[in-house]
Amino acid sequence: MQGKEKEQTGSKIKGIFAHQEMVVVLVIIVIAIYLTIVRPNSFPTTLNIFNVLRQASHYAVLAIGMGFVIITGGVDLSVGAVIACTICIATYANQAVGGSLNPLIVLLIILVIGMAFGLLNGILVAKIGLPPFIATMGVLKIGNGIALLVSGGSPIKYGESWISVFGGKYIGSVPISVVFMIVAVILAWLFAKYTVLGRNIYAVGCNEKAAKLSGIDSEKVMIFVYVLSGVMCACVGLLMLGQLKQAGPSYGDGYELDAIAACVIGGISMAGGEGNIFGVVLGAVLMSLLKNLFVQIAVPGYWQTVVLGIVIIFSVAIDCFRKKHEAR
Repeated sequence: MQGKEKEQTGSKIKGIFAHQEMVVVLVIIVIAIYLTIVRPNSFPTTLNIFNVLRQASHYAVLAIGMGFVIITGGVDLSVGAVIACTICIATYANQAVGGSLNPLIVLLIILVIGMAFGLLNGILVAKIGLPPFIATMGVLKIGNGIALLVSGGSPIKYGESWISVFGGKYIGSVPISVVFMIVAVILAWLFAKYTVLGRNIYAVGCNEKAAKLSGIDSEKVMIFVYVLSGVMCACVGLLMLGQLKQAGPSYGDGYELDAIAACVIGGISMAGGEGNIFGVVLGAVLMSLLKNLFVQIAVPGYWQTVVLGIVIIFSVAIDCFRKKHEAR
């Protein structure tokens, strides 16, 4: 009897660790407990917790678009440049008319530019057949160049308008950017689970040839996910513009790695065809919590990049190990 009970307990533990999301939750809890112990006066405050969630909201919204791209078997390395380019062009247009541009037009410019970059990525990958790594890296350089051109290499001030609500305002003590993240993730989950197009995205990622044989237009699906990624970049740009009241050519630097990390940590497989959109929230929270950990314990900033690389490698390694184990 004891042997059977041990086997059942062992199988339950293995079942928990078979789901990457559960592992991420446990890691988040461990880090939170550690910081509460070593920094009781600074970490578990309402202000700091919501600052962590505000940063996580940027990663999570961006990782929604990146997640769908990765599920199809692709990757989008241009997201950081697209973020900077959308808000630099919008603030430049506003500055060109003396700062009197209607905020609705500013919003439309941000969204249209994001969609345009996403469409360019999608056409290069799906229609022309370029590898996603090469296509999106080229678009990354284009976006960086345009952002530098319109900004002159310096931040462009935007000022206060109702756009500031998205990134800089609160509902009670909750940042609106966190509410935006929650709504975006729920809508993305509903889309992935209950729409034909959402299921087709997973089908293309699992086996593109089989998806084509079953009547799915894989090219349109891939173009759609890159356009969606561009829209999510525009949304993150909107959050940043609302928070900082200005735009600069370096504002999205490094966000491509943060988005990829949030996806793989949250259980989206780099091999494509697999992943839970809710997992990106956990990945984003863990990313933000790790950065807060470095600030709280005064670790030099360059170690953040080192740890980020280790976390990405470790997360992908777990996914590869799990797939090999399932294949046996």
